Amino acid sequence: MPTHALIDAFRAAGQGQVFRFFDKLDEAGRDRLLAQAAEIDLGELARLKATLLGECSAAGEGRVGGGAAGGAGVDLSDLEPAPYEPLPEHGGDAAEWAAARSAGEAALRAGRVAAFTVAGGQGTRLGFDGPKGTFPVTPLRAKSLFQVFAEKLLAAQRRYGRPLHWFIMTSTQNHEATAQFFAEHAYFGLAPERVHLFRQGRMPAVDFEGRILLEAPDRIAMSPDGHGGSLRALSRSGALDLMAREGIDTLSYFQVDNPMVRCIDPAFIGWHLLRGSEMSSKMLPKAHAAEKLGHFCMQRGRLVVVEYSDLPQAMQEERAAATGELRFNAGSIAIHLLNREFVRRMSAGGAESLGFHRADKKIPTLDETGQPLSPPAPNGVKFELFVFDALPFARNPVVIETSRADEFSPVKNATGADSPQSCRADQLRQYARWFAAAGLPAGQLAPLALDASGLPQIGLEVSPLFAEDAASFAESWAKLSPPPPIADGLYLE
Repeated sequence: MPTHALIDAFRAAGQGQVFRFFDKLDEAGRDRLLAQAAEIDLGELARLKATLLGECSAAGEGRVGGGAAGGAGVDLSDLEPAPYEPLPEHGGDAAEWAAARSAGEAALRAGRVAAFTVAGGQGTRLGFDGPKGTFPVTPLRAKSLFQVFAEKLLAAQRRYGRPLHWFIMTSTQNHEATAQFFAEHAYFGLAPERVHLFRQGRMPAVDFEGRILLEAPDRIAMSPDGHGGSLRALSRSGALDLMAREGIDTLSYFQVDNPMVRCIDPAFIGWHLLRGSEMSSKMLPKAHAAEKLGHFCMQRGRLVVVEYSDLPQAMQEERAAATGELRFNAGSIAIHLLNREFVRRMSAGGAESLGFHRADKKIPTLDETGQPLSPPAPNGVKFELFVFDALPFARNPVVIETSRADEFSPVKNATGADSPQSCRADQLRQYARWFAAAGLPAGQLAPLALDASGLPQIGLEVSPLFAEDAASFAESWAKLSPPPPIADGLYLE
């Protein structure tokens, strides 16, 4: 759009203040501002102003669309715990799990599956300067999160005999650094043409009257559009069309902060395909009532996720009379499978599309003279999409249980729970369980010197190229002739 037409469109939409310092900017500043303005869908913003800034403006949060979510306006009526497929060790049907694994393996051998990582964050909360995916996380070699995932995908390629595509959603903030990191590390052995980086979308921040805020004379206050924006980004980037050309119909979705995730899980894929699901999810039984996980629930026949902050404490603490377990115990850990055409439908902007959530924030901006303002209280609104809001629209959604010890140890905080230290410890405990499950005699295991929590007192590491689970570890260990001694510094690949 020509410059004058873009500015006229903003003025016609009541957003002319975006360009109030335009005449004072140099050419580079004007180009920056115009490029940002061109990202904004003024019609969408007007709809959000009418809905999220209207009746629910006092609520602090709100949303447009189906399902349960978001703040004081959340609909909690008719909520029931969602059913899920328990693991065989917790009463699940072992034959069904075996059939699911077989179906998933067949899909992988047919090349129907790709991986998708949401990786727009920075390592700021970890005291790390760089994209979060570049953060070192393994206990011995200090491999980055991206390298761990790459090795898991390489292992799956070797196991199933088909190359895999890997889609990675970055952000405006970290895209260039992420691309450089992969190039510097030769894509960790993956084919570069099968690693696809694309940027997450952004939304402008607005004041409580819906006027777009500036953070500098030449910059609009913009923020990422939430993990739900991943669906729109897949469409805009051309990823869905590439998948269609390659015969890929299933996308394995996971977030960048959890190195223990099964990026490619044949049993999960099999459940998804055998049930004809458009969107499937993994759950964990909550460790305690106050654990900060979203809750899988049923609401009038539809699967929804209700955030931990939205479910009243009394409901979180409800227990089943028969078992004494938490009623709402199915916790969401942001691991999903997505059908390609479902993503296309959800990103088309029709009746079936994600609704935005509103979050009131303190947003640095400018006064009328262009001087910086640091507000002491919330002065505006950011808009976000949540990926789990797609669940109510999905046909035949499936939720399966996974093992906390084997698949969930996110790196979110610098210290304490969900920190690099706790994650490395969880990886070490997993390796120790694999050694024990391989049937090694007690004397051979003694150097692990496990403490009461099962944590080895020596440093070791098992690459995903050596094993992805206890069964593959036993298989790989049996092939070692002779096997190395278990000692501090042991690395298996």
